[in-house]
Order: sequence, then structure tokens, then C-alpha cells
Amino acid sequence: MAGVMESVNQRTQLVGQNRLELLLFRLDGDQIYGINVFKVKEVLQCPKLTSLPGSSSVVRGVAHIRGGTIPILDLSLATGNPPIENLEDRFVIITEYNIRIQGFLVRGVERIINMNWEDIQPPPKGTGHDHFLTAVTKYNDELVEIIDVEKILAEVSPVNDDISDDLITPEIAQRAPDLEIMIADDSKIARKQIAKTLLRIGFKVVQFNDGKEAHDHLLDLVAQGISPAEKYPILISDIEMPEMDGYTLTAEIRANPKLKDMFVVLHTSLSGVFNKAMVSKVGADDFLAKFQPDMLGQLVIDRITGMGIELPPSEGEG
Repeated sequence: MAGVMESVNQRTQLVGQNRLELLLFRLDGDQIYGINVFKVKEVLQCPKLTSLPGSSSVVRGVAHIRGGTIPILDLSLATGNPPIENLEDRFVIITEYNIRIQGFLVRGVERIINMNWEDIQPPPKGTGHDHFLTAVTKYNDELVEIIDVEKILAEVSPVNDDISDDLITPEIAQRAPDLEIMIADDSKIARKQIAKTLLRIGFKVVQFNDGKEAHDHLLDLVAQGISPAEKYPILISDIEMPEMDGYTLTAEIRANPKLKDMFVVLHTSLSGVFNKAMVSKVGADDFLAKFQPDMLGQLVIDRITGMGIELPPSEGEG
């Protein structure tokens, strides 16, 4: 186990080309789960937990780690399974998501594997809308389930997803309905949060479940003689996505003369280990850590008001 912990610390800065590393772990049963090493700060033997009155039942307690107090969530309970027992023999994966640090209680941590995003697939159709999976893959002929952690965190500790009214000026409210914003994100809860912010401003929203689906759509527009950069003043893309990640999507856009003028914002929960050099390397125009509705709204509004193209006239103009 010490080797796995050391590997986590060494590899959290992994930046690949459509590649990722997964830390594999188990919960209550034999099913294998995975989490992107980018999200992992460290792995610990489960420390002593202090109960937190009034908290969700998923929060087994808080732990004092390296000078901070961190909530510890039972991933087994969070996904509708029995609670993890014998805590003194279990492990906690310390992660950073959406500018928050939390620990995930798991039964055991196994190994780190290197994967290609092309081998990571969306959950099978027919699994419904209430599951906690964001993707699946295979390792040694065993199914690996990748949990939608953003969905779990949104249910255990909801974030404020309301945008401030004073950001929406009469001018932008008048003009926004004529503009479409493109979103690519494999997390249902993340797409919902982003769309809510943009729709509140008044924009139309076009959503895609992963980078490949978004890229195929852009190529289809080109084939129809439509300029994607003119149709969509902004593309807001996640980084972690099955089949094609946000880095690769951005690089593909910049490499295509008919797509290269698109304005791309990488919107990611990888706040703790976010690699600014990689964002610059692939050619993204901006990035934002999830989920900050006012900052997202302001970024989009600034882009629209400063894009330098003729916008539809406001009511009474002309």
C-alpha cells in the first residue's frame, strides 16, 4: 500500500495527450471503481473520525489532517450500498474537487493504471438517470466504474448555483437570447449547473456529453458550410471526459483551420492540480474552476460584450 500512496503523490501532475491515470479501489463488494489521479492529493489509512452532528449520513465524520479539518464521505453509502465497516482497517482518498477538499472512505485501494480516454466509455444505455456513474472501462477483463463525484458532492453538500442579478444588464438580457453557447461535459450535474447559469442570463444552450461528441458536431457544421466560431461565440468544455478529453478537444480545434477561431474555455473541477502550462499549450482561451456561477457568468458576458462582432440591436435601437 505504501507504494500506491507514493505513486499517487508522484503522478498527480500527469499531463498526457488524451490519456489519464486511474486509482483503482473497492467499496463494500467486489466491484472495482476508479478515480482520476489528477483529483487525488494523497491516500491514508483511515484516521480517527469525529462525528459531525446534523451532517448528511454519508459524512462519516471529520478528520484533522495536516492542520486542516476535512469531511470524510463514505462512497459506499453515497452510491446506495451498505456502509463501510471496520474503519480502522480502511483507507481514505483525499481529493480536491470544485475548490473543496474532502476524503472518500473506501474499503481498499489497489493500484494505478494508465489509460487512454478513448478506452473510457459513457455508462451503458438503459442504466437510467439516477445512477452515480460518469463512465466505465475495463481492466484485466473486469469492469471498472468511474463515479460521478460531482453528483455525489452536489447531493451531500449542494453549492449555490444562482447567479447574481446585478451581473445581468438590460443590454445583455436583451441580446443573449440571440446567441448560443456550446457545452461539453460528461457529468449530468455539471451540465445542469452550467446550463442553469447561462439560461438565467438568457442564452440558448447546446449540450454535449463528451469531447468526441462535441468534436463530431463541429465537423458536421463545417460539412454543412456553417462556421462553428460564428454559430457559437463560446465553447465551455470540461477536461475529464470519455473518449476525448478537453485538452485533446481544444488541440483538435486549434489544428483545424475551419475551427481554430473558436473561443474555448476549459471549465474544470481539477482546481488543486490544474496545469496552466497545459492549458496554454493546447491553446485554450481561458479556464475556470468549477463551480462558480458568478465567475462563469461574468466570463461569458465579458466575452460577448468584447468579442468585436455586431450583435443584434437592443429594443429601441436602429
